[in-house]
Amino acid sequence: MKEPWSIKSRARECAKSGEAFQSGQKIRAAIFPDPESSGYLRKDYSIEAWEDRESEEEPFSCWLTTYEPPVTEEKAEDVVDDDPETLLKRLVHEEEEHTENARYILAVMLERKKLLRETDTQEIPSGILRIYEHRKSGDVYIIKDPQISLTDVDRVQEEVRQLLDPEYTGTEEPAENIESIDIDSPGKPGNSESILKDEGVDETLEIKKPEELD
Repeated sequence: MKEPWSIKSRARECAKSGEAFQSGQKIRAAIFPDPESSGYLRKDYSIEAWEDRESEEEPFSCWLTTYEPPVTEEKAEDVVDDDPETLLKRLVHEEEEHTENARYILAVMLERKKLLRETDTQEIPSGILRIYEHRKSGDVYIIKDPQISLTDVDRVQEEVRQLLDPEYTGTEEPAENIESIDIDSPGKPGNSESILKDEGVDETLEIKKPEELD
């Protein structure tokens, strides 16, 4: 079943006052349940406006961030079709359930490369959601943590390799090398650690545990 967790873009003005944000201004970003769907809405507020909205509905997630004007769109020739960021955007927009594992792994890769930062983690009836913010554009990605089990490791590795490099046959090194995924206590939510390697990165990426949610 699809769940509408599309990419949420940063607003240029305060959702409450309508005042335009200034470059470098500290603002509050918030995610609210969408009353018209099972998805979420994003709203951005000035600090003052946020403090004045105490009696309004509580957000699903909120965090302090810095406003920067929208980045200039990349030229078509500068965009690499199969790089992790472009691939993640496409998979999030498509919202296909069978790419859930790949979306999560790609988000972790981009966090390690400091393109994304995790701003929050929330538990919902169907699992754990991780909120990632793009460090430059301010776009928000809502990614479900699939709690990858030991039995699924090889399949997920091959899935991501094939998505990043459709010509990969399994006999040579893929363009984005995901060397191994080490999972402790398979089947127990949150007891996962992942070691991913992409070009130029040779460090352990930790998949966060439920005890770290607060």
